[in-house]
Amino acid sequence: MRVLIVLIFVALLSACSSAPSQSLSSGKSPSLSDTSETKKQLLQMHREWKGVPYRLGGMSKKGIDCSGFVLLTFQSRFGRQLPRTTAQQRELGKSVSKSQLRAGDLVFFKTGWSTRHVGIYISDSQFLHASTSQGVMISSLNNSYWKQKYWLSRRL
Repeated sequence: MRVLIVLIFVALLSACSSAPSQSLSSGKSPSLSDTSETKKQLLQMHREWKGVPYRLGGMSKKGIDCSGFVLLTFQSRFGRQLPRTTAQQRELGKSVSKSQLRAGDLVFFKTGWSTRHVGIYISDSQFLHASTSQGVMISSLNNSYWKQKYWLSRRL
């Protein structure tokens, strides 16, 4: 049984991997304070993951949820370890107003009575996330749905 669990864990880890960015392969992670490089990394992540379906608890290109996508993005693109859940990610960094958002900030939404959603701000009111209906995609904070569901933002 223990061997089976280890094999499943190893398979999940290998399925979650993506090609490291050039910055990471050089051993240096991009700084989140460099907004143009952060935006570049987020758009590259979108190109690699666009359309991957949403799957609650998922952590691979077979299916991924919003907090898992945020975790993998920060790990692979910025060399940062984030917690797994939206509730835990909401506790990170410092609060930032919607009008002061910059690339790499986490944006949170209240999508139901107790349901929360997280994405990563890119620029120009656009954010990257794993949507329950369309999978990994870029959406606008000005979209009528997201505008009314917006909750808070955090800067790491």
